[in-house]
Amino acid sequence: MSEQLLQVKNLVVNVEDTEILHGIDLEINRGETHVLMGPNGAGKSTLGYALMGSPRYQLTNGQIWFKGQDITEESTDKRAKAGLFLSFQNPLEVPGITLGNFLRNALEQRTGQRIRPWEFRKELKKAMDVLQMDHSYADRDLNVGFSGGEKKKAEILQLLMLKPDLAILDETDSGLDVDAVRTVSKGIEEFQKNQQGSLLVITHSTRILESLHVDVTHVLADGKMILSGDSSLVEDINENGFEKYIGHQE
Repeated sequence: MSEQLLQVKNLVVNVEDTEILHGIDLEINRGETHVLMGPNGAGKSTLGYALMGSPRYQLTNGQIWFKGQDITEESTDKRAKAGLFLSFQNPLEVPGITLGNFLRNALEQRTGQRIRPWEFRKELKKAMDVLQMDHSYADRDLNVGFSGGEKKKAEILQLLMLKPDLAILDETDSGLDVDAVRTVSKGIEEFQKNQQGSLLVITHSTRILESLHVDVTHVLADGKMILSGDSSLVEDINENGFEKYIGHQE
């Protein structure tokens, strides 16, 4: 029987006194890949930020359990150290700290251990090669002057280096051309193959899913989880859209 990694019960989330999510239930087991789809404004990103503990997203009801622990009241940094990871739709630029130093510090915080520089550089170059990233980017300030595609690659680089237990990927394919989507997808596939972690892929597109094994697909609309199914649901939505599902919700 698979080990339960994440359990969300009746989660209600407000943003600036407006209720966005209305009683979300979600369970993810270790090693599973879940896809969260839905129209724009459905609340997909809100769920990702709420799971990560962003202070802008106020939980007014419900519980979040991760690796058997109640993390509903835990801070974002404690959730990250426990093994939660969130990639951003629009990664921030951070002048003054290089991509390499950022990753090394984050990895040491994640593991609680000092890492030898040469060992870190070896693993970093290996991960960058998967993403077809020039090694010189490791010595550039984090995301400063990066193109949109390069920023997204840097996010997936963090995924490969930090090896989280659960990675929430929020619209990672947004704004990417076909080649960049293919490269980023390869990085996600590498994580999926070589790690014991789980994935929650938030998207309204299906391009990034083409080479990934999907276990469960969820449809979110108007802040409610209206449907869950297997990977065939992705194909049906890609062909027919969301309307036939949204139209039957109560």
